[in-house]
Amino acid sequence: MPIKPPRLPVPDAETLALQALAFLLAEDDHRDRFLGLTGLDAAALRRLPADPAGLGAVLDHLLGWEPLLLDFCASVDLPPESVARARRELPGGDMLPG
Repeated sequence: MPIKPPRLPVPDAETLALQALAFLLAEDDHRDRFLGLTGLDAAALRRLPADPAGLGAVLDHLLGWEPLLLDFCASVDLPPESVARARRELPGGDMLPG
């Protein structure tokens, strides 16, 4: 059995959400779905990185669709539960179960 390299430390919640935003914006299909479901326009999208509540919405989007969540987690080599933990640290995350 091959030895897996150790996982990188889990980034803080805002950093993880920024990585998730970059992931969503990098692919047309992901970006279009995110913008369509959130109703964000270009101006709101530009403000999003500075808005902790908006970053929470980015993680909510990932958590709302498992295939997307798993793709993102594979791209950053983190377990899916790290996204849920990060979401709990951002505004509104205290309302999530568990």
